[in-house]
Amino acid sequence: MALWRDDQPGTELRTRELTLRAPQTSDYEAWAKLRSASRKHTEPWEPTWTADELTRSAYRGRLRRYELDWKDGRGAPFFVVRKRGNVLIGACNLNNIRRGVMQSADIGYWIGAPYVRQGYARQAIRRVLAFAFEDLSLNRIEAAVQPENAASRALLEEIGFQYEGRARKLLFIAGEWRDHDRLSFLAGDRRDDV
Repeated sequence: MALWRDDQPGTELRTRELTLRAPQTSDYEAWAKLRSASRKHTEPWEPTWTADELTRSAYRGRLRRYELDWKDGRGAPFFVVRKRGNVLIGACNLNNIRRGVMQSADIGYWIGAPYVRQGYARQAIRRVLAFAFEDLSLNRIEAAVQPENAASRALLEEIGFQYEGRARKLLFIAGEWRDHDRLSFLAGDRRDDV
């Protein structure tokens, strides 16, 4: 039995500047405001937003999916909160957790436009990697980044992700199928402290 599935509401990860915790209903206003303010920054790298993307009802649906992912062991979603001021600044999620002979997951992350290039994504990713390997006993974390997203690719490589190849037309982004570079980080790879 994987105990982490049962303790989801209390799962908090910490770094020197951040708390990573499960998204909550009370986060809606801060989340919607940050996502709206960051749309231009994130839009080139994300699926096209639905017409109701930032509505309260769509947010509730997102929370239901997160809860099911936790419960079923398919995902571990975290909102990234800066300790100073208790400010929501982004998210870092483990998605598509696969057990059995794979023991792997995909990682996804975003940091709101006002908070980019301040080291927050680096801290969040490193902490989620530690959680994935130490608490979930995963063997492999995979990341996909569009070749044009040089900043994200450089961040992943700085952390220690290794390039494995290009996945052609992997995700439907901004109205077209986009190629993505595939990178991975293994449980045995060197990790710096968070």
